[in-house]
Amino acid sequence: MTTTNPNLSPITILIAGHWLGAWAWDEVLEDLHASSSRTVAVTLPGLDRDDPHRSSKTLDDQVRAIQDTLARCDVSATRPAVVVAHSGANGPVSLLLDRHPELVRRVVWVDSGPMASGSAFAPDLPDDVEDVPLPAFDVLAQQASLEGLSTEVLERFRARAVPEPGLVLRGSVELTNDARNSIPTTLVCCSIPSAQVVELARNGHPMFAPVAELDTVDVIDLATGHWPMWSRPGDLAEIIRSAVARPGAVAQTTD
Repeated sequence: MTTTNPNLSPITILIAGHWLGAWAWDEVLEDLHASSSRTVAVTLPGLDRDDPHRSSKTLDDQVRAIQDTLARCDVSATRPAVVVAHSGANGPVSLLLDRHPELVRRVVWVDSGPMASGSAFAPDLPDDVEDVPLPAFDVLAQQASLEGLSTEVLERFRARAVPEPGLVLRGSVELTNDARNSIPTTLVCCSIPSAQVVELARNGHPMFAPVAELDTVDVIDLATGHWPMWSRPGDLAEIIRSAVARPGAVAQTTD
């Protein structure tokens, strides 16, 4: 097991994908905290079921919330964080890396990856759709692998999932700062093998092409479904620990 000095290791921020809050990382957090890792899980705006205005939240709201979390954790250009982004968290995290690359030492994409400039998760979602609830699992399974998830886990997923705001799903990710590509990256490939991801990136597949633009990428296979924080939490925690221990980015500032 990788061990770190909590006084020297960077803070790690965990951000889950669509329909999920900080609770999705509970098992991973338990493992990381057992090894004294400095780790915080985030619930993005729009995914707090107690927020009466959650359906009005946007990608910009989510980016600001991540920035606020970094500020509360005393993250700065001299003390950058490791940011772990799962699945649909790639929208706000791609924007964060573009706007504040100096605050991120390393980014870990969990069955996810950077978005292309000008892209949106669901650009054709009708404007009158305020939010999108978690689909039926037989429908969801056609979009993302449920491998490794027990009936108990699926029941918890259903009970705690929060509808994803339509404004977030339709929101366009506009990127202007190439410094984001210099941030060291760990790509954790779960439902799609790494060899296939790399090949798709090289061939310019729209979903994977931004990976080919990254300067430094560690590619790791974690064979399981799309939600490894539930199907293989211990293994994912170890990958995150190892990523935190890897060299980070040199501080960069935006003009």
